[in-house]
Amino acid sequence: MIDACTPKSKPLLTINEALEKIRLAIQPITQSETVPLNTALGRILAEPIYSPINLPFDRNSAMDGYAFASNDKPEQGTFFLECVGTSWAGKPFVGQLQIGQCVRIFTGAVLPPETDSVIMQENVQIDGNRIVFPEESAIHDNVRHVGEDVQQGSCLIAPPKKLTVSDISLLASAGVAQVLVKRTLTVAFFSTGDELVTLDQPLSTGKIYDSNRYTLQGLLADVNISATDLGIIPDDKQLLEDSLVAAAKNFDVVITTGGASVGEADYVKEILERCGEMNFWKIAIKPGKPLAFGKIGTRYFFGLPGNPVSVMATFQQIVAPALRQLAGESPSKALRITATCTSLLKKAAGRQEFQRGILTQDDNGDFFVVSSGAQGSNILSTLSKANCYIVLPSACTGVKLGDKVIVEPFSLLLGE
Repeated sequence: MIDACTPKSKPLLTINEALEKIRLAIQPITQSETVPLNTALGRILAEPIYSPINLPFDRNSAMDGYAFASNDKPEQGTFFLECVGTSWAGKPFVGQLQIGQCVRIFTGAVLPPETDSVIMQENVQIDGNRIVFPEESAIHDNVRHVGEDVQQGSCLIAPPKKLTVSDISLLASAGVAQVLVKRTLTVAFFSTGDELVTLDQPLSTGKIYDSNRYTLQGLLADVNISATDLGIIPDDKQLLEDSLVAAAKNFDVVITTGGASVGEADYVKEILERCGEMNFWKIAIKPGKPLAFGKIGTRYFFGLPGNPVSVMATFQQIVAPALRQLAGESPSKALRITATCTSLLKKAAGRQEFQRGILTQDDNGDFFVVSSGAQGSNILSTLSKANCYIVLPSACTGVKLGDKVIVEPFSLLLGE
């Protein structure tokens, strides 16, 4: 797509080109910190964790039943053994079994060293202390062996894994009480524009409530990010410049909304070119064409559009991957699925579009998507109704009823 708003028209960057420029420009943080395991969920691991113990630590039973020695099982026929005690979980049997003896055992309890098999309690008959075993009793069954899950000294989890609930469970089972993780990113954000007012003020003609800072606060709600709201900056070039420079001294990333377009009061691009480094400005995306990326000193800057839907879309598609890279997380792509579109969708060729849709799945597992309504970049109500983006490539000129489209569910995007 050619940008008709600039004197020297040239093709706008595609999303992939913009993401590649960001990837090459951003250097992940190297600093780390040690945190207790119970606060590590979602943090990004900074070093490998090796198991200090075998898992399981002891040979134990996988079932409630009776532990016995396989040598006590005859080649044919039923047989009985004398039950001489019980091995409880946390309280092992302490005696020594003789030939012809067995012990009652519970799930997770340690097997006596003389035994190597466990039969489920439902498969035996009990006659006082005599336990009658059926002919088909299997040997070496229902036994969890030392280290069969994890060997002592082996790597439990390698960086830069973002720790999940399953990871936390694994680490806890190995007795790991604290982990070294990447430090949190510091991100400052503010809105720009004389038209903006805070929610505690009454509206007057020409004014609008600032929803963008609330949007960004939600989008930045991540354990790897410490976000700071710097409020609203009016359309004053010097004040805006001072605010950007001051923020860049104290935060890893600065994000603004508004002021990145081509109006006379849109100062962000001009200030960034003077005080920092402009990597790119404007990309072939809808909503959200006027998006700036660059640096102020050594800190990264994102200038997002002012329209609220554009803020959401550009953050999720452009800023979120950049923050994950900066935080040291492994690169990943958003899950996209194919769905049948049950709406007519209008689109002009030139920009990749992220239209708001409602995704459903029928009893056969097939996916269907319908437009959530008007697609203007100021229409927040249809964004609230939606649960996905309908991703339309730049060459697309519209979608007919029944066409297959690519869909990106919100639930798998940062901030949803």
